[in-house]
Amino acid sequence: MSKSLIIVESPAKAKTLSKYLGKKYKVEASMGHIKDLPKSQLGIDIESGFEPKYITIRGKGQLLNNLKKVAAQAEEVLLATDPDREGEAISWHLANALGLPEEKPCRIEFHEITKDAVLESIKHPRKINIDLVEAQQARRILDRLVGYKISPILWRKVKWGLSAGRVQSVAVRIICDREKEIREFIPKEYWTIDADLSDGNSNFKARLHSKNNDKLEIENKQQVDKILDELKNEKFYVVEVKKGTRKRTPSPTFTTSSMQQEAARKLGFSAKKTMMIAQQLYEGLDIKGEGTVGLITYMRTDSTRVSEQAKLEAAKYIESNFGKDYLGSGQARQTNKKNVQDAHEGIRPTSVFRTPEKVKDSLTEDQYRLYKLIWERFTSSQMAPAVFDTVSVNIKAGEYIFRVSGSTIKFQGFMLLYYEDSDEEPEKEENQIPNLEEGQTLKLLELLPEQHFTQPPSRYTEAMLVKELEEKGIGRPSTYAPTIDVIQKRGYVEKENGRFKPTELGEIVVQILREFFSDIVDIDFTAEMEEQLDKIESGQQNRQELLKSFYASFDQQVKMAEQELEKVKIQDEVSDQKCELCGRNMVIKRGRYGKFLACPGFPECKNTKPLLTEIGVNCPECGGSLVVRKSKRGRTFYGCSNYPKCKFVSWEKPSGKLCPQCGGPMVIKKDKNREYEVCLNKECGFKSK
Repeated sequence: MSKSLIIVESPAKAKTLSKYLGKKYKVEASMGHIKDLPKSQLGIDIESGFEPKYITIRGKGQLLNNLKKVAAQAEEVLLATDPDREGEAISWHLANALGLPEEKPCRIEFHEITKDAVLESIKHPRKINIDLVEAQQARRILDRLVGYKISPILWRKVKWGLSAGRVQSVAVRIICDREKEIREFIPKEYWTIDADLSDGNSNFKARLHSKNNDKLEIENKQQVDKILDELKNEKFYVVEVKKGTRKRTPSPTFTTSSMQQEAARKLGFSAKKTMMIAQQLYEGLDIKGEGTVGLITYMRTDSTRVSEQAKLEAAKYIESNFGKDYLGSGQARQTNKKNVQDAHEGIRPTSVFRTPEKVKDSLTEDQYRLYKLIWERFTSSQMAPAVFDTVSVNIKAGEYIFRVSGSTIKFQGFMLLYYEDSDEEPEKEENQIPNLEEGQTLKLLELLPEQHFTQPPSRYTEAMLVKELEEKGIGRPSTYAPTIDVIQKRGYVEKENGRFKPTELGEIVVQILREFFSDIVDIDFTAEMEEQLDKIESGQQNRQELLKSFYASFDQQVKMAEQELEKVKIQDEVSDQKCELCGRNMVIKRGRYGKFLACPGFPECKNTKPLLTEIGVNCPECGGSLVVRKSKRGRTFYGCSNYPKCKFVSWEKPSGKLCPQCGGPMVIKKDKNREYEVCLNKECGFKSK
């Protein structure tokens, strides 16, 4: 009998804990789940209360035997998997596999990997929360039933390799619905009329707002001409000046969803990339002068709650670095969302004094950028509101009222440090409103009518889709990234200029699911199911009862689809490229790594080759055409069409221009506000203005 054994999920987490705990404890990693449902069969006994059949995951046998051996020699075993449903289920499987008594408190949890948090958790072990485990099992069984019952139907009737999922199918349906709105959208004409005015010292514009106190909607040129005719001899004078102030409170600290949205908008990260980097920041990184340390709190959360200790620390930092005036109440604005579990805090730095600049040299560029975003969001959430001076001016001309409004920052508050991309910025200088008084006469310089057309709704970006899923109650924080990843891999949606567009395959699958499995793609039904899973977690709902209720109608739908669904033939898109082996026009197919060209004569002719999209720029090394390519991880890069003879590659899009300093190729980079060119030669480093 020797050391106490603590089991975590990952080696990175194990390394961080080992540093804090010293020689009294041995820390091992389970490498995630050790048991799961079998891949080759349903693995659920429907007749016996939907009992799952768990097996040791292939490749985990040796690891599990090693854990059993170490556990047998330990004084006590503590399970420190992640503080959520999935982590609780992993601990439950580990406890069963290691023979730990059910009544023994063996579960510890912490929401930040810091020395104090870890040592405190060890003092307060608890029993495994069976309600949490039951909720995880219910979700896993539901997803297995949907996937293993519907997917084979899609394989036989549509195409091999397709899948249906409880959450992923709704996500595809949302994207398809938006595409339908765009196709059916009919633009509507409307006009605006601006008056270019002068008070004698400066010029500004005001927009036509109303006539005889009725708001105007100008629909055509005839109406415009009539208004212009009525205004041509009228005098313009100020009838009302309203001045005031307004406050903008800071956004609360990040939830999983808001972090994914903001990282997509500000950093260009996918949800998957954001979660991968956040996991690294949470589990711990080697920081110069400190060793391995967890930089942020747990990154799967739907809560914006912040501990009192973190608030006090932030207040001390803000007061000493910005001044007392910038210190907020600690109550950032909250959003009233249903289904918030509030299991643990929002995402914040484990210490506000560990500023981004202090740790920058120890992080990769992407780790630094995400940490900086999290740090600034949390710190700003504890700062004072921004204060704006506002002014609204009504200008009369005959029966018409023109209006101009604006605001200027009086006190920056939290905006000194951070503001959301969606926040509007202060009024631009070129349209500053002069100091006007009621009764003042203005000079009309010009009337400026402009024709507009209403625009269709935008396709979803990743940030917009995550927000939509959250607002509709579809899935949970941990499911957004894998859901978005899988619908792209299955070929149901693709990105066009950074926005999701359904493929023909995606629309066909959604149409089939609408017809035969209406509940599976019903937004309200899926959201209701999430609420039922939450009730299982809180002990208010029975797992077997929920599954029995769901399966009764679902099984009937499966049987009907098997009998009535006719085989669907998806025609491959024909390209203009000839097969070099047999002369047929090659067709465009979709594989694991995206689209490729294949000979339609398969299996007689098995010729395939990459589908190359030229970008209209010549290769700087051999003069060939540069084309868009995809890495094995799905990342876009640019390479020469003469590969493998020419091996020129660039992660950024080449512009076709040469560097004025060294003559090397220039590539296009983007940040939040602009697009610019940089030299690909790192030794040169030239950047366009």
